[in-house]
Amino acid sequence: MVASSEGGRRGRRQRSELQAARSVRTLLSGPPPRNALAPVALLSDDQVETVHEASLELLEEIGVELMGGAARDAFRAAGALVDDESGLTRIPRDVLLEAVASAPGRFTVTPRNPERRLDVGSDEVAFGLVAGPPTVHDRVRGRRAGNLDDYVTLVKLAQCFDVVHFVGNQPTAPQELPAASRHLDTYLANLTYTDRVFHLSAIGRERTLDGISMTALSRGLDLDEIVEHPSVLTIISVNSPRRFDSEMTDGLMTMAEHGQPAVITPFTLMGAMTPVTLAAALVQQNAEALAGIALTQLVRPGAPVVYGAFTSNVDLRSGAPAFGTPENARATLAAGQLARRYGIPYRSSNASASNALDAQAAYESQMSIWSSVLGGAHLVYHGAGWMEGGLTASFEKIVLDVEMLQMIALTIAPARVDETEVRQGLAAIADVPTGGHFFGSPHTLERYESAFYEPLVSDWQNYENWEDAGAAPAEERATKVWQDALERYVQPPLGDEVAARLDEYVSRRRVELEGEVP
Repeated sequence: MVASSEGGRRGRRQRSELQAARSVRTLLSGPPPRNALAPVALLSDDQVETVHEASLELLEEIGVELMGGAARDAFRAAGALVDDESGLTRIPRDVLLEAVASAPGRFTVTPRNPERRLDVGSDEVAFGLVAGPPTVHDRVRGRRAGNLDDYVTLVKLAQCFDVVHFVGNQPTAPQELPAASRHLDTYLANLTYTDRVFHLSAIGRERTLDGISMTALSRGLDLDEIVEHPSVLTIISVNSPRRFDSEMTDGLMTMAEHGQPAVITPFTLMGAMTPVTLAAALVQQNAEALAGIALTQLVRPGAPVVYGAFTSNVDLRSGAPAFGTPENARATLAAGQLARRYGIPYRSSNASASNALDAQAAYESQMSIWSSVLGGAHLVYHGAGWMEGGLTASFEKIVLDVEMLQMIALTIAPARVDETEVRQGLAAIADVPTGGHFFGSPHTLERYESAFYEPLVSDWQNYENWEDAGAAPAEERATKVWQDALERYVQPPLGDEVAARLDEYVSRRRVELEGEVP
């Protein structure tokens, strides 16, 4: 028996009547996605232990350079061998392992809106906005120096897409503002235009303390109370190979002192900042990360901390950094195993070296994101908007990344396969004759609006319809998406009293900081 022509016409009418219901593109909402996939293990257990033992040997016999006196003092007091003239610090394995053992395996970071909290170390994976580029790009105005207006726009775009769960450290640098005080403007923008967790700039104690203080004000806490309430993140970049700058360790120690989480991330590019082999790069990355993690615990045992990895390679012909490469992906997978070896939450990144919004930008980002997710990352930095190896924040790349992040979030989500789903499916199968179709099935129509992912950017028209509609490529469609997003942006409520306290703090500190500049 086959479906009748009347049934076919009825199915077409029903589909036509429901087309409007599918005009709204999918925008994920709610907390960060749960990752139902088991982490991929590139290394055997024995290989992980080999890297671990070599890392301890490196720290104990070769050492790391600590340029900050406070950091050297902390390690010296714990039993490390410190040369103050060179800064070289050799850390005995028992000192290191005892400190690292006190780092928590899971913690919660709660911003001014508690519904945006991040459960770091659970089965959730959180994606961040691009961080750090000095320039900005979009297809309307081209490439330009970072500025506060574009900074605010980038932060607003993060607020528009719930698959972007936190704001990185300065999505672009507002270069027109005084360097001594611009961090105040960026913190204020983060707290005003989003209600998400953000990353403060841990360059020295003062910038760090300003970020902690302003976040505390936004939550109605003081500096004593916020110690027990992690609320803001930072990243500490190791000046690889084996050097911790004084301002970085001062910022790191300030975060730990106040109970705020820091992400310790060696910047290990194989061939430039590490040897060219994966084995050697992992040993150095692991040693540097462990040294930073140990420092947080020497300051405050139990302080929240994250094992960060950013190991990739360079083009040996030019020295240029490369991202989204097989070497990058393999190192990301292996670093996740090392983080799990110590029971510490793990950070990785979405990165691409492409200078244009092209296929290279897409496939390098896909390599980066998938290796992060399969490697068990809890925080994925630069999740949306990274271009030019981190030199540019792109509005269109934010949209294309959001598309990829949403699809990946749905791919890794726990599957619903239970008795109810199976029984309803069997009933639907029985209702349709052999050789028929399910377009007009009640089972289909009841789920019409939510059955499948409806893309933000992808165009599924056939060639003729696509051509008739203007033949817009993906990057052109992405421009329309971010423009529409900004039109529907709604500033999250802050409260007049909180806003006034933040403004007063910024005004006071601006005078103090700019008065210090010679």
